Amino acid sequence: MTAHQNGTISTGASEFLLNCFVRSPTWQLWLSLPLGLLFLVAMGANGVLLITIWLEASLHQPLYYLLSLLSLLDIVLCLTVIPKVLAIFWFDLKSISFDACFLQMFIMNFFYAMESCTFMVMAYDRYVAICHPLRYPSIITEQFVAKAAIFILARNAISTLPIPILSSRLHYCGRNVIENCICANMSVSKLSCDDVTINRLYQFAGGWTLLGSDLVLIFISYSLILQTVMGLKAEGAMAKALSTCGSHFILILFFSTVLLVFVLTHMVTKNVSPDVPVLLNVLHHVIPAALNPIVYGVRTQEIKQGIQRLLKKGW
Repeated sequence: MTAHQNGTISTGASEFLLNCFVRSPTWQLWLSLPLGLLFLVAMGANGVLLITIWLEASLHQPLYYLLSLLSLLDIVLCLTVIPKVLAIFWFDLKSISFDACFLQMFIMNFFYAMESCTFMVMAYDRYVAICHPLRYPSIITEQFVAKAAIFILARNAISTLPIPILSSRLHYCGRNVIENCICANMSVSKLSCDDVTINRLYQFAGGWTLLGSDLVLIFISYSLILQTVMGLKAEGAMAKALSTCGSHFILILFFSTVLLVFVLTHMVTKNVSPDVPVLLNVLHHVIPAALNPIVYGVRTQEIKQGIQRLLKKGW
């Protein structure tokens, strides 16, 4: 059964409609240009980073494997969200099937949690490299990276899978218009005729438990790093250590800050335009993805040299 013009559906409906900035149609045109550009930059930069690490034997080290994982997560998050948003902006393709919507919901929650966890493991890698440099080769091994990857997959799959399951089990017998550009959990769940308290509580508790614990561990790691760096007496050692960790910390801070602003705007919706959290949600899928490989590529000498070697070989 298809959707009615007034935005209602009966129980047999099979799709949602993504109501993306319809109150501000000019936003769609002007936002689509930088969004499309950021998408191309994110896909291109992450692709170059992955190819460089894959083809350059000198980069087959634990830290660069973690960078590869981060690039893969960014690519998947971009592909899951941005093409659909651009299709809405350019071709007015607002409809999305129930299955596709709940799949998008799972991928967004799962890969976001994985990205946060990957940042945590990378912070630990930098902590060992700077605070225990002599023990680094014996602690941060390929086996460590493999175990970390399994942990990242398992922890976040188990913790985020209930989110789309809880939403998909609700009865959608009223409106089918999602006031968002993406299938965010609460944007979808609040369309249900059922009580969504459990969905709301799980999203809140799960999000803060996962991201909160990761942020605490990241903060502890960088606090210990800073403490160690301040005690370095070798000439240039402090500057080198801060340079190595500076880019990591800036990206983590940006990732966390945008997410925090998004959460806060949702909590104070009475004083904020409904379009603001929607805009932040969309941008959070593409800006970190575009920044991560550029910052790491520019700030990491080994990666720059690897890209230069590949260019000389004809890439």
